[in-house]
Amino acid sequence: MRCQITSSAMLTARCFVIGILLAAFSLNVSATPVPQALVLHDAISMVDLWPAITLLHDPDGKRTVDQAIAALPSFEVPTSAYATLGLRKKVVWLRAPVSVPATSNERWILDIDYTLLNRIDVHVITGGKVVRHAVLGNAQPFADRPIKSRSHAVLLELQPGLSYELLLRVDTVGSMILPISLGKLSAFHGRAINEQMLQGFLTSLALCLLLYSLLQWVGLREHLYGKYALLILGSGFFSVHFFGIGEQYLWTDNLWLERHLAGITSLIAACGTALFVEDVLKADMSRLLRRLLKLGAGLLAFTAILHAMDVIDIHGVSIVMGTLGLMPALMGLPGVIARIRRGDSVGTYFLFAWVAYFIVSAIMVGVVKGDIGVNFWTMHAFQFGATFDMLIFMRIAVLRSAAMHSAAQRATLERDNLHSLAHTDPLTGLLNRRGLNTTLAAALHNCNRTQLLAVYMLDLDSFKPVNDQFGHDVGDELLAIVAQRLRATVRTGDVVARVGGDEFVVMAGGLQSDQQARDLGAKLVSAFVEPFALGQEKCLVGATIGYVLAPSDGLDAVNLLKAADAAMYAGKQSGKNSIRRGAATAV
Repeated sequence: MRCQITSSAMLTARCFVIGILLAAFSLNVSATPVPQALVLHDAISMVDLWPAITLLHDPDGKRTVDQAIAALPSFEVPTSAYATLGLRKKVVWLRAPVSVPATSNERWILDIDYTLLNRIDVHVITGGKVVRHAVLGNAQPFADRPIKSRSHAVLLELQPGLSYELLLRVDTVGSMILPISLGKLSAFHGRAINEQMLQGFLTSLALCLLLYSLLQWVGLREHLYGKYALLILGSGFFSVHFFGIGEQYLWTDNLWLERHLAGITSLIAACGTALFVEDVLKADMSRLLRRLLKLGAGLLAFTAILHAMDVIDIHGVSIVMGTLGLMPALMGLPGVIARIRRGDSVGTYFLFAWVAYFIVSAIMVGVVKGDIGVNFWTMHAFQFGATFDMLIFMRIAVLRSAAMHSAAQRATLERDNLHSLAHTDPLTGLLNRRGLNTTLAAALHNCNRTQLLAVYMLDLDSFKPVNDQFGHDVGDELLAIVAQRLRATVRTGDVVARVGGDEFVVMAGGLQSDQQARDLGAKLVSAFVEPFALGQEKCLVGATIGYVLAPSDGLDAVNLLKAADAAMYAGKQSGKNSIRRGAATAV
């Protein structure tokens, strides 16, 4: 088993390394080549500007567009990964030379498909003069956007036969992720619709999981689903914010949310994950690790509050997430290994989820820091990974609920078995005296003068000779057969109990008169007319019965049984194999 765990761990490590290598080498990580002016042919519906980008740092952010134009020879090729400059607090100028053939259409849309940029000044320059200036960014009023889109876009009318310099001044407090493109209107709308459909699907999935978990939390009172809902809430709203859906549809022009939601939601998701892991794996974790997980969740929540109050900026949030973000996986690993050793699929699910989380988190951190290039897969890696984790964690929650339900069923079954053992005669399977007392007490509450309850005390005649002649084993077999014959004789709903060696009690409710009760008693007596087959032998035993009626003869269970017993013994003294009613004690 240890060899299997070691092999599993080595495989996990290899998957992690392979994922990082793929992210680093297969996803456009290498530095951009020497830029050349882009030629905007109509045959090209969409062109990426990054290969033509050079940049100029503006440390104090005071450089004017004229000063930037004068410094064009000083612009340098970016040394960061493709289409990302990483975390920068200082203003950056970007330059992209383009030329428009004489036969080209003049309408092109500049699109920056990363929504968390605070301000982008777009300057279109030709002949050394600015012919167009537009302001983009999530810190600007949504109503003032040139194009009311999810991303930051502006329509540029570039005259055929001219060359232009596109100068972009980028000022943001977070990461400068810059997937910039120029495209035709149809290509822009096509890409926008595809992204909206993707975000709609993933957001709807997250919303369904959130609503389901909340309903389970409220309906089942299972706190695990509440912690899962916290995880979904943070992860889902992070994606809605990251891809601009919130700014476009939900909290338009709320600058506070635009500045803080990325940090707050990521911290909430991490907090929910820590609580979820602690809850699921608590049986396999030490008390210290469980306390540390809860403490870490508290620190993440406290950091979210500090960030909301502007005590900690987004860079501080990044440090906290980098420190505590892996805490659930690291502290939960001993519990996961313990589950895997027991063959519990929950451990395997956690392992898959964490491997995926490590890979996509490494990719996302690389993009944010400017170490991994930007493309469709790297931009959506964290969202896809988070969705995968949400589904895996939902599966874990369902397995946990199923296990708890199964445990509850087992406990109920054990309780019922114990109750049955305590109230059932082991030889005949009938109720014993304790079971009879409980059932009789309940039945007496429901009887009345129009719905009489008959209680028959029955004692076998000539049972002792059978025991003496054939032995106690045959006697026990006879008692079991008598029990079967009595159950076959009474009506559905009537109760048969064994209260002594060869004494039985029959309880019949819903009777209309004493005559009906006497007729049922006579039927019980006649059930003993036929002999009983005991292997190769046959024996004939009879029955003497005494009975009472409730409420006519009283409503006290003890007194009723005593009266029926007295009537039965009186019948035995007067000739046996008969039925007799007990003396009335109450009317």
